[in-house]
Amino acid sequence: MTIVDTPLKPLGADRVTTEPGVHLIARSYLKGTRLEPHMHRESQLIYASAGTMQVTTPQGRWLVPPDRAVWVPARHAHAIDMLADSEMRTLYFELDWLAREARGQRLDREFVVQVSPLLHQAILAMFSPDGGPERTAMLVRLALLELRRAEDSSTFIPLPQDPRARRAALLVLASPASEHDLATLAGKVGSSARTLSRLFAAETRLSFKAWCQRARIAAAIERLSTDRHLSVKQLAADLGYASVPAFSYAFRQVTGRTPTEFAGQTG
Repeated sequence: MTIVDTPLKPLGADRVTTEPGVHLIARSYLKGTRLEPHMHRESQLIYASAGTMQVTTPQGRWLVPPDRAVWVPARHAHAIDMLADSEMRTLYFELDWLAREARGQRLDREFVVQVSPLLHQAILAMFSPDGGPERTAMLVRLALLELRRAEDSSTFIPLPQDPRARRAALLVLASPASEHDLATLAGKVGSSARTLSRLFAAETRLSFKAWCQRARIAAAIERLSTDRHLSVKQLAADLGYASVPAFSYAFRQVTGRTPTEFAGQTG
């Protein structure tokens, strides 16, 4: 893994320093681009104002459509894959600045937040060429306050740390629409079904069945975020659901919304 101990400054990126301790970078990426595993000395808020990204850390994978943003603490390794043409807007926060301004927020772990209309507009306004440093600094603090909003874990797929369970998880992620028999999967990774079930529950806080459903719904989220012409009926069939109502019920269990509602909010 390549470790980068300073903020990335991609070729052609627009870098803005709002004040000592806070930096902004805007960059456009084409679908299929991958930023290999790396880390920064700053904490960062990663947001795609257009397009969908996948952020992978040792703890799991986050899908990041335009209504989500990921918080990655300083010195936490992560990789980013562009699942569609994306407009990335990243806010970097030095630790001394956060110590003064975070006001007790828990920012020492990775998490996803649902991006409110206010946070979306605040981030876009930070990159406006005529904003001015004082206005931009106020917008940065507003964005930090918005991170207090309820987290959203529906786009997160926790990955077990045990090597056998992790191999099983990756097999499921390679084909999330398939029906995965626990005993068969356990045999492929050199484990027993009982041990594999225990590992998933202990290390992901989800049963194996619930974890597979999360992986399948994450695949649905990715498809909905990257294919605007995909019908819910076709998506349900592609993912192996017997009917649209069955798919919608499973989707709502994980995300709190129907597939149609989700597609409308990310479109």
